[in-house]
Amino acid sequence: MSDLLTTAEYKALAADLDLPRTAFIDGKYRAGHGAAFTTFNPATGLPLAEISGCDATDVDLAVSRAREAFDQGHWAKRAPSQRKEVLIRLCKLITRNRRELAVMESLDSGKPILDCETIDIPETIETLKWHAELIDKIYDQMAPAQEDAVAMILREPIGVVAAILPWNFPLLMMAWKIGPALAAGNSVIVKPAEQTSLTALRLAELAAEAGLPRGVLQVLPGDGPTVGAPLGLHMDVDMVSFTGSTETGRHFLRYAADSNLKKVVLECGGKNPCVVFDDAENLDAVASHVVNAAFWNMGENCSAASRLIVHHAVKEPLLERILARLRDWKTGDPLNPAHHLGALIDAEHCAKVASYLTGSALAGGTAEGPYVQPTVYEISPKDAKAVDEIFGPILSVLTVASNDEAIALANDTHYGLAASVFTANSRNAIRAARDIKAGTVTVNTYGEGSIATPFGGYKQSGFGGRDNGIHAHDQFTEIKTIWIDLTDPADGDNVG
Repeated sequence: MSDLLTTAEYKALAADLDLPRTAFIDGKYRAGHGAAFTTFNPATGLPLAEISGCDATDVDLAVSRAREAFDQGHWAKRAPSQRKEVLIRLCKLITRNRRELAVMESLDSGKPILDCETIDIPETIETLKWHAELIDKIYDQMAPAQEDAVAMILREPIGVVAAILPWNFPLLMMAWKIGPALAAGNSVIVKPAEQTSLTALRLAELAAEAGLPRGVLQVLPGDGPTVGAPLGLHMDVDMVSFTGSTETGRHFLRYAADSNLKKVVLECGGKNPCVVFDDAENLDAVASHVVNAAFWNMGENCSAASRLIVHHAVKEPLLERILARLRDWKTGDPLNPAHHLGALIDAEHCAKVASYLTGSALAGGTAEGPYVQPTVYEISPKDAKAVDEIFGPILSVLTVASNDEAIALANDTHYGLAASVFTANSRNAIRAARDIKAGTVTVNTYGEGSIATPFGGYKQSGFGGRDNGIHAHDQFTEIKTIWIDLTDPADGDNVG
C-alpha cells in the first residue's frame, strides 16, 4: 500500500503512455486486415486508442506462423531449462514495467488502480513464474510392463493453442493461459476481449524482448465473429482455451464439432454461494470476507459470491456488520487509489447491471454513469437477482433455517464454479464442502485457492479442464504411450 502513487501521479503516467494500436503477429506489430475499432476508457467514456482490428486473413497468417514455429521446434523442442529462462526474463520485464501495465490495465478496463497494482500485476508475475519454474520439474512416467517390454508415458505439447480472454481480468487471465501453454512448449495465439486489448499486446511485445521466438506468442485484437469464430473453426488450431460467459463458451464447442474436433477447455460463469451456518465464529471476519467476495472488481468476477445464504439465527448481526463495512468501499475514479470500486466495463453492461436495481435495497441500489454503488438486497430464492449471473456489485441475501436447506439452496443453480462455507464445526465444514457442487469450496474464507490449486467449474461453469496448478499444464499437452519391445529377434516372432 505504501508503494502506491497519488491520483495526480497516476494521471500523469496515463497521459504519457504509448499505447499499442496494432496486432502482434510473427514477432512484431503489424496492422490487421479487419475494421479498426476504438477502445474506450470506461470511467470517462473517452477514446483511448484506435485499434487495427483483425479478420480471418490475419487468423490464417497467425496460425500459419504459429504452426511453422511449432514444427521447426524453435520453442517446442527447446530444452526445458531454456524455456524456463525465457519466461523468467519475461517476469523480470513485467516487473520492470509493472506500473505502466497497471495504469494501462486500469484505463482500459475501469478496474481500480488499487487492484491493478496490488493484485493483478503481482499475480500475473507469480503465475508466469510458477509455470516457468515447473517446466523442468515435471517428470514423465514408466508404466508396469512384462519383462520383455518397456512402457513410457510422455507429455508432449499439443501444438497451436488459441486463448480467448475475458475483459474482467485481461492481463491475469492471459497469464493463466499462456503460462502453462508456453511452459509446455506450445505456440499460442491470444484473442483479447475487444474492450481490453492493450495489455495483451504490450505483454506480447515484452515476451519477444525476453527471447520468445517469432510466431510462438501472437495477439489478434478484434471481435468474436471476425477473430474468435475463425480461430474456433480453424482446422490447424489444435486447442481453444476460453474464459468468459457460458453462452459464448457453447459456441466453441460447436466450432470444435464443425471443424477438427480440437480440444476445448472452458471456464465460464458462476452464481456462487457464500453459506453461513448458525455456528459461524467472528462475524466481523465473516462480514469482511462476504464484502470482498461480492464486490471485489465491481462484482465483475466469475467467482464472485453473489448469493449470501445465511442461517436466520445469525442473519441480523451479520448484515449489520456487512453494511458497516461497506462504508469503507468507495466507488469512483479508478485512478484514485482510495477507491475500491471503479467503472463497469461499458455502457451496455452497466445498463444490464442497473436493470437489476429494483425493489428496496439494504444498501446502494443506485447507478450513475459508469458507476454502480455496491448494493445489498434481501430476496427470495426465485428472484432473478438470486438466479442470474449479474456480473456486477449486487449481493443477494437468502435466509435459511437449517444446514441442509442451505446446502440445497447453494446447489440450486445451473452453475458450479466456487463456494464458501463459514462454520466453527469441522464436521459440518467438511460435509458441506463435499456436498456443494462446485470446483472450489473455501472454508471460513473467500478465495480461489492459489496458483498451485486447480480452478474451474462443475455443471455449466466449465468444461474440459482446469486452470492453475499442474492440471493447467497437463491440459495443454497430449499424453503419448511408447511401448518398446525388448524381445530378442532370435527368440522368434513376438506378437502383442
